Order: sequence, then structure tokens, then C-alpha cells
Amino acid sequence: MADFQDLLVKTSRTFALSIPYLPEPMRRQVTLAYLIFRIADTFEDAASWPRRKRLGALQDFAGLLGHPSPEAPVLASRWQAEVPIDHAGYQELIQQVPAVLDAFFDLDATAQVVVRQHALRTIEGMGEFVSRTDDDGELELRDLDDLRHYCYIVAGIVGEMLTELFLIASPRLPRAPALRARSRQFGEALQLVNILKDASFDATEGRSYLPRNLDRATVFGVAREDLQASREYIDILQRDGAPHGVVAFNAVQVLLAFAALDRVEKKGPGAKISRFEVMQLIRRMEKALRKNQPVTDLCAP
Repeated sequence: MADFQDLLVKTSRTFALSIPYLPEPMRRQVTLAYLIFRIADTFEDAASWPRRKRLGALQDFAGLLGHPSPEAPVLASRWQAEVPIDHAGYQELIQQVPAVLDAFFDLDATAQVVVRQHALRTIEGMGEFVSRTDDDGELELRDLDDLRHYCYIVAGIVGEMLTELFLIASPRLPRAPALRARSRQFGEALQLVNILKDASFDATEGRSYLPRNLDRATVFGVAREDLQASREYIDILQRDGAPHGVVAFNAVQVLLAFAALDRVEKKGPGAKISRFEVMQLIRRMEKALRKNQPVTDLCAP
């Protein structure tokens, strides 16, 4: 787990902060699920590769999720040698594909099925969007519906998967349908915040996730609606007696998303909350959990 935690730190600061709150075996399940989705995302983002190569890598990786295969080290070596993306952490993750898959196949069979089914859906959807890129590897989304569909593929499905893993561990949560009903918006909220925050950088990389004719105020409005659904999701978990670690895992992401969206709306793309502000918010969340107070009261208005 120490090696996988190191990969989390190198590929996602937010998940590296939130996953350690989870009790076992969920912590290991979610760690490996995140890394699997991050591997697929690396191929989707590999704009320096021709469209056909990106689609081939997604298809080959999907094939590796079915069962242990001697092809995993061969493919990982090839992908690493061809450097799909200019990011040291993601390159290291590609190198560790065989180790990630070995650990995945050691998971409980039920968790494997959940992660595999959702990952394959995401990979298929990513392939659809990669197929739409131009000869320079650039993707431009058309309208709000297109943006929301993209967010569902890369993040809404993740929200659905995580919810199923939580329910495997806590099958007696009384309001499981209410959690499932909000899981898609939970993932969409986090993705929309990232898109708004990273809009300037994405443009330099050839990614136009914000449609040209779409007013950004509309996107901010959708993000806030989704964050409200995410807030309700966490309230349900906390009131229904989910483990504190599960509540904390979700709360960290939503509290930081609220804060980030507020900062970007006021100061523009690229604006970030400081490490000090992050740690201060996390300490307040932990204090609220210890006192059994609603953690969502900490969300920015």
C-alpha cells in the first residue's frame, strides 16, 4: 500500500488526502480503482499520440482488466517508452501498470466486478471522445449537454462506482437509493470544478472542455447545483451512520471543491486555495466529525 499511496501523491493531491480516511478493505479497493481510472485518463489525455494510438491503448488496457495476462508488462514497457504524457507521476504510474493490476486481481471478487464494470464503461466513453479529436489531438466540446456527458464519462461513473463500493461495505445504509440518485452529480461536480479551475492550462494543451458559445456563468451554476447534491449525499451518509472514514473521504473532496469553486469564481481560472487553507479546512472537518456535527455546515455558501 505504501507504493500505491506514493503513486496517489504523485497523481492526485486530493485523493491522496482523502483515501487514507477510508477503513480497510475499502481503502485498498478505492486506491486501486482510482489508479486504474487514472491510467485510462492518461491515455485519453495523451494529445501527443495520434488518435489511433490513444484508442489502441485504451482498448488494450480494457483487455488487461479482464484477467491476469502476461501482456501487461510488455504493454506497460511499450507505453512508458513512448511517453504518452509529459508528467513524471503519470509516467511512473504507467510503469507500474502490472503491479496495479496484480493488486487489483487480489481484491475481493465482488469489488473487482464493481471496479471492472465501471472502468470499462468509462474507457468506452473515453474512446468516443478521443475519436472526435482532430489531427492535432485537440478536443472541443459543443454545448452544455456535451460537457455534462463528458463529465459523466470521466467522473460521474466514478461517483457511481464509489457508491457501490460503500454499499458493499455498509449494506444496511437505509437510504441507498438516495445515495445512488446523487452519485452521478457528485462526480460531475468535482469534474466541473476542475474544468473551471484549469481552463487556461487545458487550452494550452489543446483541450477545450468549456464550449465556446456557453456562458461560464451557466457552468458555475450547474457546478453549484451539483455540489448541493454532493452536500446532500454526505448528509445522508453521516445521518445514516456510515463509518466516519467514509464520511471524511467524501467530505474532504466536497469541502475543497466548494472552496475552489468560490476562489475561481472570484479570481478566475488558475486561482487556487493554499495548502494552509486546505489543512485548516481538513482540521475543522475532523473536529466536526469527532463532535458528531454536520460536516457540510463547513461548505462555503
